[in-house]
Amino acid sequence: MTIKLGIIGAAGRMGRAITAEAEARGLVVAGGTDRDADPFDLARLAEAADVLIDFSAPSALSANLGAAISRAKPIVIGTTGLQPEDHERIDMAATQIPILQTANTSLGVNLLRLLVEQAARALGPEWDIDIVEMHHRHKLDTPSGTALLLGASANRGRGSPSTTELNRFDRMQEGPHEREEGGIYYASLRGGSVAGDHQVIFATEGERIELGHRAESRAIFARGAVRAATWIVGRPVGRYTMSDVLGLA
Repeated sequence: MTIKLGIIGAAGRMGRAITAEAEARGLVVAGGTDRDADPFDLARLAEAADVLIDFSAPSALSANLGAAISRAKPIVIGTTGLQPEDHERIDMAATQIPILQTANTSLGVNLLRLLVEQAARALGPEWDIDIVEMHHRHKLDTPSGTALLLGASANRGRGSPSTTELNRFDRMQEGPHEREEGGIYYASLRGGSVAGDHQVIFATEGERIELGHRAESRAIFARGAVRAATWIVGRPVGRYTMSDVLGLA
């Protein structure tokens, strides 16, 4: 069966990359909409496609989920900058349709997540953790969704009851102060055309471990997104991640 993809946010950088990847693989692109699509256009796209891929904007999430639910179509959500209430919407929608949501679709990053969790579990809180990320000058959300994804792995490795409890963002926000033991700190850089660089640094007295990933092209994310879309077609209702796609769960 030839799978037909519907791309939400088709005019954006990732949307264009996904279209190119799908066509290179001989898949059918049923159509695309922009990030502020009219509900009628979204419904028409959902009707024509076997699966939707959403790389648009958090503000469009509710409408995009509604279109997928109305036509009982699975959806892959790669939009970053989502808030807790957005994830609640996804949880509710996943009781009706299959949904795969991830902040990063690359194989390398998802393997890095496992390594970060293992390192955080093996090393005690006397090892400081810093997550440093850099993206192109046009990226709006800070820190990146991938940085938060890696931070969630570090939280789990340290036995945190949540994926955000140990996160610490700007040490200068309330004036200079000492680092909190066990805290997971973030730094974000924006400039040029960087597709995505992430580094997780574990540092203690006299030694340092650095785990990282460098994206040289958006094609790696497009490749993962298309793979996720073809994987989720025919899956049972529920919420999935890239770990499920890659057999890493």
